[in-house]
Formats: sequence, structure tokens, C-alpha cells
Amino acid sequence: MYSPVLRRLTDRWTGGRGRRATWWRRRTAPQLFVGSFLVLILVGTVGLRVLPGLYTGDALGWVDALFTATSAVCVTGLIVVDTATYFTPLGQGFLLLLIQIGGLGMITFTTVIILMLGRRISLRQESAAPNVSDIAPHINVRRLTRDILLFTFSLEFAGATLLFLGWAPQMGADAVWPALFHAVSAFCNAGFSIFSDSLVGARTQPLILLTVMTLVVVGGIGFLTMEELWLRRAHRRRRSRRQTDELVPRLTLHSRLVIATTAVLLIGGCLFFTFYEWRLSFDGLPIWARIMNGMFMSVTARTAGFNTIDYAAAAEGSNFLTILLMFIGGSPGSTAGGVKVTTFAVIGLLAWSRYRGGTAAHVAGRTIPEETIQRAIGLFVLAFGVITLAIFLFTTTETGLDRHLVADAGILSYMFEAVSAFGTVGLSMGVTPELSKAGRILTIVLMYVGRVGVLTFVAAIALRTRRSGPLRYAHEDVVIG
Repeated sequence: MYSPVLRRLTDRWTGGRGRRATWWRRRTAPQLFVGSFLVLILVGTVGLRVLPGLYTGDALGWVDALFTATSAVCVTGLIVVDTATYFTPLGQGFLLLLIQIGGLGMITFTTVIILMLGRRISLRQESAAPNVSDIAPHINVRRLTRDILLFTFSLEFAGATLLFLGWAPQMGADAVWPALFHAVSAFCNAGFSIFSDSLVGARTQPLILLTVMTLVVVGGIGFLTMEELWLRRAHRRRRSRRQTDELVPRLTLHSRLVIATTAVLLIGGCLFFTFYEWRLSFDGLPIWARIMNGMFMSVTARTAGFNTIDYAAAAEGSNFLTILLMFIGGSPGSTAGGVKVTTFAVIGLLAWSRYRGGTAAHVAGRTIPEETIQRAIGLFVLAFGVITLAIFLFTTTETGLDRHLVADAGILSYMFEAVSAFGTVGLSMGVTPELSKAGRILTIVLMYVGRVGVLTFVAAIALRTRRSGPLRYAHEDVVIG
């Protein structure tokens, strides 16, 4: 029998009158998305602290456990301890589980499980799943959600098979676990490695490098684009079998921008990295290996986090270019981070249009809506502000508040660290293990906000305000430029 106090508490939680979980039902889609990652991070942190058999020595402290769990769930790859030597195979497997779930997203997993059980997906759950109805109305959200797992596990299995073939001549049957771990880590753009030097030892193994690069690019191109390409291929095959003149559906502007911008960034990055490191980090390598490692640097900088060189010894131009690519990141709806290639493309198209005297952004015979342009500009400004504040805080936390000393690492190292964390990349110039406790907490916040998205994070914590009606004040201009 309920006491009056318990009844009031229950009614407050459930909404009373038999309505269950009213508090949960009132959560918005951004709050559900942001909350799912927070819950998974907390579960991962507790697991790293209490589960036995995860470590070769002493367990991580709470802050380091939180850092490692956040890095895994947010598919970043920044580490405060060596994954290869500090964790047992069981501990590495626990990290891989966090990477896999975090890479796909808790909401996607929940939706897929509901569909597999044969139950209907609610409108609320559909709003928290990948939002494609406005961009690609011909794609069914339920089918896309199912295909996400199909794409993921099929590509990870294929990648693990190729990686095993590449490592088997040297490692034999022991290559199974590294192949599986790196395949999942690469597709999820996590950058975790169970080799202490990451992939430096594979810099002259083309099969390993090509497989990892392919997994990273495909994982970072976005599930919506992957679905469109898959449907076009299936449509062509169906038309060929039936010998009909049925038109193949065209790619949406979103996917065309993603593919074109990704190609430009990858090729441009490869040219510059190869030029900068030709006689530095690539010295002594065959010509083909220098070009391939230049491409690998271009690929991994866009939120993958694997490395075949020591970035602390790389050219300044390479590190600054890496910062730019990390800031841009991958594609929306993918396992990658950053402000996304579509944001970069939209702002670039707007700048080109203004340079030519236009007032709107046009591409491929289409006009990008003003609302999308404003959203891209807002995202860019917010992301730039967050990173700038983080760099400023790093220069404070890593030198101390009570002393006026120059930090052991230069400003470029902390800029590199801040952008890598926010872009969920995982590359580092070697300062991560040396960060203070305050610096590690700051990095945790950057990884979390970068993974869920700064706009989604702001939308989740924004206070709801009641407005009686639309309100617009009188116009008054200001001078710009």
C-alpha cells in the first residue's frame, strides 16, 4: 500500500492517472540522443572501474576511466594509457564494445532492436533516428535503420578478413584479434589501436593501409549516402535484368556534395602531406609508400585517428593542415565528427556566390535554402568559439594559475589537442598523457560535445520558453567589414 508521500512522488514521475513515464515522453529528440551517449559513457566508466580482468596492472582512476570511456564511446581515440600494454584482451574487448555501440549510436541500436522484435516504431523514436525525410523522401527510415547494421557488420567483417590476410604472414593465427579490433575501430572512425605505435609498423604494407583507409572513408561518408549509392546500384541491376528503360534515381544534392567535397579534401590533403613529409617523416620510404602514406594522413585526419608517423616530429605545415581537416571532419549521419563536410561546402558555396555578386548559394542547378545556410554558419561559429575557448583554457590549466611559465608543449600542440578532441579524431602530438586533471576533464567535455554535435547539445539543454506569438523588433543596420 502506497504512503501519501510515495504516491505523490510516483505521480510526479509518471504524471499520475496511469500515464507511465511522462517525464521520459516529454524529452525531445536531441535530449534523447545526448542522454543516450551520456548514459553509455557512465556505464563504460563504471565498467572500467569495477569489472575484473580488464587490466594487466592497477585499474584506472575515476578521471582516467571517465576519459577512456568517453574516448571510446565518442569514437575519438585519445588515450592516457597505452591500450596495447595496459589492457588485457578482455579489457580491449570491452573498449571495442563501447566503440561499436558509440559509433552507431544508442538510438539506432534501440530502433533496430524494436524492429527486429516485429514491433512498430513510434513517431517519437523515428524523430530520434536519422532524419532523412526532408533530404531524401524516397528513402524509408525503417529500411535505412535496418541497413545501417547490415552495412556496418558486413563492411567490418570484410575489412577484418583483409586485415587478417595482411598480418597473417607475420603473426599467424594471432592476427585474428588485431584484424577484428582495427576493422571495427577504423569503420567507426575511432582510431584506437592495440599496437603501441598505432599503424607505424604497417606503413609499407599496402593491403593494411588500403583496407584501413577504405573503412575510414566509408564509415565517415554517412549512412544516408551509403544507402543512396546502394539503392542506385540495386536499381541498375534490376533494370539490367528486366531490360527496361526505367530511370535510375538521381543522387540527392546532399550526397553529391558529400562525395565531391570528400574527394577534393582527400586528394588535396594527400598532395600537401606528401609534399611536407617527403624528406621528413617519409624519408627512406619507396616512392609508392610516400604517396600512400600521404593519402593515409589525409584520410585519418578526418576523424579516424590512426597514424603512421609521429606527429610531434612532423612538419608544422602538416600539423596545421591536419588541424584544418580535423575541424572539417566527415559527413552528417556517419561515425565521423567535426563540423562536417556539408557545412564546409555550404559556407564555401555561399562565399563564392557573394564574391560573384549573388545573394544565395547555388550548386548543380539547385539553390540551398536560407535556413540551411544560417544553420551552417551558426554551427561554424559555435564550433569555432568552443575550440577557441578550449585552447585558451588549455594554456591556463597546463601552465598553472599561480605561475607565469611557458608550457612544455607549444600553442600548436594544444590547438592540435583541442581540435582533435572536438572533432573526435584521436590524433595527438604527444601531450594527452601529460595533461593535468583539469586538462583531461576539459578534453572529456570536448569529446562529448563534439560527438553529439554542438547544435544538438545546445538544443538539448536549451530552456523552453512560452511565447504568445511571433515577435520581431524594428530593423536597424550596422556596419560590417
